[in-house]
Amino acid sequence: MSDPTTPASPGPADGISGRRRLPTRALVAASIGNAIEFYDWTIYVTFSIFFATQVFPKEDAALALIGTLATYAVAFFFRPLGGWLLGRFADLHGRRTAMLVTILLMACGSLVIGLLPTFAMVGWLAPALLLIARVAQGMSLGGEVPNASAYLAEIAPPQRRGRYSSFLPISTGSAVLLASLLGALLTQTLDAAQMASYGWRIPFLIGGALGFVGLWLRWAMPETDQFEANKVAAQALRHPLLTTLREHPKVVGQLVGFIPLFALCYYTFFSALTPFAVTVRGASANEVFIALLIATVLFVVLEYPMGAVSDRFGRKPQMLVWSAATAVLIVPLSGLIKPGLGNLLVVFCVGLGLYTMMTSIVAAVMSELFPTALRGLGIGTWYNLTSALFGGTAPLVIQLLSAGGVAEAFFWYVAAGAAIAFLVILTLPETKGEVLR
Repeated sequence: MSDPTTPASPGPADGISGRRRLPTRALVAASIGNAIEFYDWTIYVTFSIFFATQVFPKEDAALALIGTLATYAVAFFFRPLGGWLLGRFADLHGRRTAMLVTILLMACGSLVIGLLPTFAMVGWLAPALLLIARVAQGMSLGGEVPNASAYLAEIAPPQRRGRYSSFLPISTGSAVLLASLLGALLTQTLDAAQMASYGWRIPFLIGGALGFVGLWLRWAMPETDQFEANKVAAQALRHPLLTTLREHPKVVGQLVGFIPLFALCYYTFFSALTPFAVTVRGASANEVFIALLIATVLFVVLEYPMGAVSDRFGRKPQMLVWSAATAVLIVPLSGLIKPGLGNLLVVFCVGLGLYTMMTSIVAAVMSELFPTALRGLGIGTWYNLTSALFGGTAPLVIQLLSAGGVAEAFFWYVAAGAAIAFLVILTLPETKGEVLR
């Protein structure tokens, strides 16, 4: 087992080609931990339609679901706090150490939810405990994304950073794939009463157990050379959050300009459309899970090639195509959300296929915006604040608009976000092949 404190290098050079080999052990440890984090986060919305009336009063199912999704949204607003605290912690004490903390918080939160007493048993204590568990998970995920992004970017050779960056969404997609497989399996084998009674607990208990496996895997991860070389500079900063605004205002503005669309796409396709398709458009829950499962396989398969394309042709062209296509297609795609596996396959495959153009490189793009001494804090705070405002509220917004009979407005909202992102991306510099600051 390698010494966890040994600085990481991008990987040994191949003696024939001069190209660097992937540091498989470090990539697998970081990616598996991230997969577990996002699995635990994703299953909440995936199974929300089954446990909402168990945790909240079941007399009004629609109100119970809104309460469940509101809890989901509230937890998102603790992501910026987690990003700020754990991002700064990572800048001072290392990416690896911070990533151990994030996965422990996530695993414990999932175990609490899996063992949660129902409203019938303890009354309003049940939603209170759910909220506490979700707050812990919100802070955890707030620290996970920036630190995993920084870790992968910092161990990558400049000319291969897009490829390394793609391992983060590969792990995220694998997590959603597992959640979808569980959803398809459980809805196929258990009836609605069984799912509401105990079936929804199974994925949370699995997530908690997997979290401790991820903790073990991350224990042997090496620290990055970038962190070791810059930790003194990070320690010298007295007001790091203000420094991001004072010394890097344009970077902060660019990040909060394109991340809303990034967050909206993720939580629309991976979270919000599942309950929307079933409860509003009358689609079969099993067909939705199957369509999402197939589209997620496509999502995972496309990530590494998209990362490689960005290393060759640049980040900016890829981001522009993604935002422009989303602006044009999201509203027409929404009309296909209805019963029928074929319709649902088109929606999820087109939406997630386009999304890989951004997800494959977002870790690289964000890491290339900030210097090392501010990278964890800068990404952690501004990425998570923006994700909370736009991504975390997406399932709740679409549910409220649907209840008001104007569900189509949600997809115009996403299209507007795409148009804004396109204009912001036009201002970004091209960063492929550049050495991290």
